[in-house]
Amino acid sequence: MKLFPILLLTLLFAPAAANADVFAREDDSGTLHLTDAPQESGFELLIEEADGAAPAPARMADLPTGPFTESVARAAEASGVDARLIHAVIAVESAHNPRAVSPKGAAGLMQLMPATARRYGVTDRFDPDQNVMAGAMYLRDLMRLFNNRVDLVLAAYNAGEGAVQRHGLRIPPFLETQRYVPRVLGRYRGTR
Repeated sequence: MKLFPILLLTLLFAPAAANADVFAREDDSGTLHLTDAPQESGFELLIEEADGAAPAPARMADLPTGPFTESVARAAEASGVDARLIHAVIAVESAHNPRAVSPKGAAGLMQLMPATARRYGVTDRFDPDQNVMAGAMYLRDLMRLFNNRVDLVLAAYNAGEGAVQRHGLRIPPFLETQRYVPRVLGRYRGTR
């Protein structure tokens, strides 16, 4: 229950409107479970969807500007993925560093693994345009696979779609993924 009060306070005082109801439950091992469609009891409503709410204009102004804004805009247009979500993934994955490399071999702005890069035709994972376009297309495909459930999309982006499927269409109980999903959601919804 250590994380739950902190997350609850963070989300309750978030100035931006949520795009969907968000429910949370912490299990006996301390793992935090987030979902927009609870399938079992024990979940508490953290954020209630605001009817017809659009992102606050001030939040749109908070989007990063600079050399990657155009790459994100092109990728968002081509993929249909919200540019704010792409920016949030980039911020958490690489802190906007196009040369970032993870210990597991992910590279570039959206931290593409070699197999994901190949799947989307990327020849240079450090090229911002190729990296962002492939990352956005992967997000688009995950949105289709997981019925637009952003929490599961982000979990799959971090841990792999197979991990989400193996865990019964839930966020896998991996500490990294359990931390990753709320971090990206927080940036996406303007709470961090």
